[in-house]
Amino acid sequence: MISKVGQIMLYVNNQDEALNFWTEKVGFSLISDEDNGQGMRWIEMAPTKDTETSIILHNKEFVAKMSPGLNLGTPSLMFFSDNFDELYTDLSNKNIKVGEIVNMPSGRVFNFADNEENYFAVMEKS
Repeated sequence: MISKVGQIMLYVNNQDEALNFWTEKVGFSLISDEDNGQGMRWIEMAPTKDTETSIILHNKEFVAKMSPGLNLGTPSLMFFSDNFDELYTDLSNKNIKVGEIVNMPSGRVFNFADNEENYFAVMEKS
């Protein structure tokens, strides 16, 4: 039986730029940066170091060569924030493309794009 989501794979064109985006602009914590010496590098990061679910940045081109046919599309991720307005303002001030705040039945939501035009959503949770 599955008890939790452990890791989410995010396939990117430039791992260093993606790491910089998530840690320097969004505020994620770097958990590990591993390289097997044969071209396979995986970078684990999360909103905080004690978060149960982390995101792994993989090199999209390398993974495509190693696993032809694997779906390398961006997962649709919904992040929760208890500092919603502060996060929206912070991302906007860092020149991150953010969408309008939308009122949904489950709460306020906005989306933002990383440096590779992958979009992610944030929902207000208090």
